[in-house]
Amino acid sequence: QVQLVESGGGLAQAGGSLRLSCAATGRAFNDYAMGWFRQAPGKEREIIAVSWSGGNTHYVDSVKGRFTISRDNAKNTVYLQMNSLKPDDTAVYYCAGDPGNTGSFGSWGQGTQVTVSS
Repeated sequence: QVQLVESGGGLAQAGGSLRLSCAATGRAFNDYAMGWFRQAPGKEREIIAVSWSGGNTHYVDSVKGRFTISRDNAKNTVYLQMNSLKPDDTAVYYCAGDPGNTGSFGSWGQGTQVTVSS
């Protein structure tokens, strides 16, 4: 298992941008699928972006074209670039790791708050 630490959250205005980072410690980061999830107040946690170990990415429709997931395997870090932010993007954002690259995420960061004002 990897240990994950997110950073980069904060306050942004609607239309603005933020970049989240998730640093991993542990072995075999290259083999992990890495995901970004978010949980808004009163809502279920939802997956919003995945970077598979083979290089493919997947996004939920609500963030397509606005958010970009990327990873730097040399730095054991995954990023989430968030552009054109909306108040509905306000949530706690979590990164997660899946060692089997199957979509079963078992390692979680502590979360970082993102607040978007209108």
